[in-house]
Amino acid sequence: MMQLGFIGLGIMGTPMCGHLIKAGHRVFVHTRSKVPAEIAASATVCASQREVAESADIVFLMLPDTPDVEAVLFGEAGVASGLSRGKAVVDMSSISPLATKEYARRIVERGCEYLDAPVSGGEVGAKAGSLTIMVGGTPEGFERVKPLFELMGKNITLVGGHGDGQTTKVANQIIVALNIAAVGEALLFASKAGADPAKVRQALMGGFAASRILEVHGERMIQRTFNPGFRIGLHQKDLNLALAGAKAIGVALPQTAGAAQLMQACAANGWDQLDHSALVKALELMARHEVAPG
Repeated sequence: MMQLGFIGLGIMGTPMCGHLIKAGHRVFVHTRSKVPAEIAASATVCASQREVAESADIVFLMLPDTPDVEAVLFGEAGVASGLSRGKAVVDMSSISPLATKEYARRIVERGCEYLDAPVSGGEVGAKAGSLTIMVGGTPEGFERVKPLFELMGKNITLVGGHGDGQTTKVANQIIVALNIAAVGEALLFASKAGADPAKVRQALMGGFAASRILEVHGERMIQRTFNPGFRIGLHQKDLNLALAGAKAIGVALPQTAGAAQLMQACAANGWDQLDHSALVKALELMARHEVAPG
């Protein structure tokens, strides 16, 4: 049994933390909202992030954005203030790669290990323990935490040094966003042309256009099931990280910029809390046509 900490018990964090508890580890938790009942029943609820770090040998973070991670790590009564030599911090949030490198430097200076380990797979993957986990850090730190990663995910890769996990996640989000936009455009085109989008999707699933996005998000677009597995607002944040990073290193990402603008159109219409498959609603707005009846 290990002494573990988990901070951030949202849609993703709650089932991820649950896997650690079910494996028999003692888990100390803190979250800014109410601790879910299924976690509170088995974990030790702490009054602050510092208390989590003082109690645990390895502290996991699963937070919405870069400023949240910085505040939890280095704010008053933050994680850093409760660390002692030999402990480890594992940030599984999706945040800025550049900021991650600075956070890692500050934690390592305290004699602790730091891993950035963002995930892909959404709520479904978090619940199933089948997440893809992209890790940046030292090989020694990775091997130390890998058995715990294996409780939460299946495809687990040490990509490189500090920040490389976050860079990989940004690349992942570019691919996912562009695929959602492509599926949305294809189904919208088919529907407005008079074809049955459900049958079009079924036919495409047997060809070279088949993809996980077409399978899952295409179904959401047709069934109009936009309750969030991963919110537009969070994906918009990730694309902004991609565009900011691209500007810093002198790379043009025109298709990413287009997808970001579609998400901005959704946010402007109050749809930022919907699942990112609802990006299709921005396309439907311009076409004055829905893929399928609401």
